[in-house]
Formats: sequence, structure tokens, C-alpha cells
Amino acid sequence: MRSKINLLIFKDFVRSSNFGGFLLFLCVIASLIVANTPLAVPLQNILDGKLGFENSSIHLNYSLSMWINDGLMAIFFLLVGLEIKREIVEGELSSPKKAILPIIAAVGGAVVPALIYIGLNSGSETAGGWGIPMATDIAFALAVISLLDKRVPSSLKIFLAALAIVDDLIAILVIAIFYSSGINYGYLGLAGVGMAILIAMNRFNVKNPYLYLIPGVFIWYFIHHSGIHATIAGVLVAMTLPTNSTDETSTLERLEHALVRPVNLLIIPIFAFANTNITFQKEMIEGLASPLGLGISLGLIFGKPIGIVATSFICSRFGIGQLPEKSGMAHMVGLGMLAGIGFTMSIFISILSFGNPIFIEEAKLSVLVTSTVAGLLGFVILKLSGRSKN
Repeated sequence: MRSKINLLIFKDFVRSSNFGGFLLFLCVIASLIVANTPLAVPLQNILDGKLGFENSSIHLNYSLSMWINDGLMAIFFLLVGLEIKREIVEGELSSPKKAILPIIAAVGGAVVPALIYIGLNSGSETAGGWGIPMATDIAFALAVISLLDKRVPSSLKIFLAALAIVDDLIAILVIAIFYSSGINYGYLGLAGVGMAILIAMNRFNVKNPYLYLIPGVFIWYFIHHSGIHATIAGVLVAMTLPTNSTDETSTLERLEHALVRPVNLLIIPIFAFANTNITFQKEMIEGLASPLGLGISLGLIFGKPIGIVATSFICSRFGIGQLPEKSGMAHMVGLGMLAGIGFTMSIFISILSFGNPIFIEEAKLSVLVTSTVAGLLGFVILKLSGRSKN
């Protein structure tokens, strides 16, 4: 009698939160392989190919890579914005007591890496990349810590999620303020009109989440032409969706639930595949030891945990906040190391930081290598910290 293959385990894995991280990893590997074969040039030609249309009034004719980085990533930032608002209204950032330590730790984990980078690159052509080591890839970091299951306290996972949310907010502000070009106030004003419409919809309690996306598309267009990076439009739209602190599923939560799988299983993997197609060259490998490479690697591997652990220790010592339940400083070091997985956000800021393609490729390679090391170190440290008692 022929035995049937049990697909239940595979189906459960595909539905799990870990599958997005696994798919992302596969896309990175595939992109690196393609970039170092004869397929590299055809792939780049596809990414450079133009899509869209334009006339005297509308300009929407961009390369495929720009549609990915400015268009698809705006949807990613929409999801990030929804998560931030939900955490502020009803989650781990909903009260000062809950929010104080993740906020301060996230600030410490952003400032210290930036200072390390600035110290190594000040006055050079690569000085503008100081925002690269500030970021944490929430998807990868949470995927790694979830692999540890009960070996770490559940409170530590919640703390990491809250910290990463604040980290994303910091990255969004950095992009909006420091990585945007000259402002066109006419387009910015039109985006403001779109925002006023969305706020009015919130006030009149419009509950269909997809109706908010219609003005959102126009806001994206106006923001894109205003000089502020277009992805910020996603965050602005997210902030207008109504939510609540009750058990009733809100408009915001419905849209968030609808976006989670498309973003994690489609948009982020596409972004990774399109932006990690790095053709290895001798100069790039040497670039890992350049001020640019060292600024990123030291910032993520050392700056992140130092900033997070130091601020957490000071806050807990002076009673400003409490460490996650059943966790100690060893757990915080491991968590700080996982926060050094920059990846998506760091690569995104790398693209915005430099006009020189060589610097962008060197930055991407440094982010990839460093994020891998930080993830492995964080996993080992947390695993050695012992099984939690909860």
C-alpha cells in the first residue's frame, strides 16, 4: 500500500511567521547567485527598464527598480505605520510605563551606531551614510528569536517587537528629515489636502479600510514629487485609519491583517531580490575594512547592543523602567545583537545615502555580512542564556 506524503508540517510552516524570513533568505541567496553569473546583466537591464507613462501633467514613467523602492516599499511602510499606531493605541507603547524602556533603548540603539559611523567617516565622501547602522529589520530579528521558542522569556520577544517598532519610527523620521531632496511646497500642499480628506474620513468613522487607499494613492504621487521620499506617504496614510483599544476588530487592524502576508511573502522578498544583486569585486571585499564598511559593521554589531544594553541598564538601575520579566542582562545583550540585523531598512537607507554606485554596493555588502553575523551571535547568546521558566 502506497503511503501518502503528509503535507501538514509544510502547510503549517508556510502559514507560520518564520516562513517570511525563510523566503527572504532564499531571495537574497538567489539574487547573489544571479548577480555573479552571466544573468547579472539581463537582470540589471530588467530592473533599469522603464514602466509607466507621462505627459505634460503627469509623470509616472520610472524604472522597475524605482517602482519597487518607491512604490512597493510605500506599502511596506504603510504596514509599518499601521503597526506603530496600533502599538501606541493599544499595545506595548500605549502607556508611559510600558513604553518608556523600549523607547529609550531604541533611541540608544540608534544614536550609538550613528556616532560610531560618524566617528569613522566624518569629513569623507561616505559621511552621509550615518543612518545605515541605525536601523533594525523587525522581520528578521523576530524570526530569529522565534526559533528559540521557550529558551527565551516571552516578555523578551514582546520587548524586541516594541523596540523594533520604535526603531522603525526613528528610521522613518531620519529618512523624512535627512534623506529627502529639495521641497516642492505646491505638491506638498496637495498632499496636505489628501491628508485632510483622510482625517475627515476618520472623523466621520468611515470603516472600509480600502477607501482610505484611494486618497492614499494621490498622496503617494504628490509626496513623491514634493521632494520628500515617497515611502513616507505610507506612514502618513496609516496614521489616519481609525482604531480602538477594545477587542472589536478595528478598521486599522483589518487593513493590517490584509497586508501582513502580501508584504512579508511578496513585497519584502521582491525588494531583497532587486537590491541584493551584488556582483562581488575585489574592491568591494576590501571595502568591508574601509571607513564605510567598518562604520556599518561596528555600528550594527557593537553600537546596537551597547546602546540598547547601556540605556536599559541605566533605566532599570534608576527605576525609570523595568527589564522584561524573567530576563537578565545576558538576554539584553543577545536582544541587542539581534537588533543589529539591519537588512531591509539598512539597505533601503544605503540606496538613499549615496550617489556613487560603488558606495551603495559596498554598503549593501557590509549590511548583508554584518546582519548575518549579528543574527548568528544573537541566536547563540540567547540560546546560551538558558531555557526560560515561563
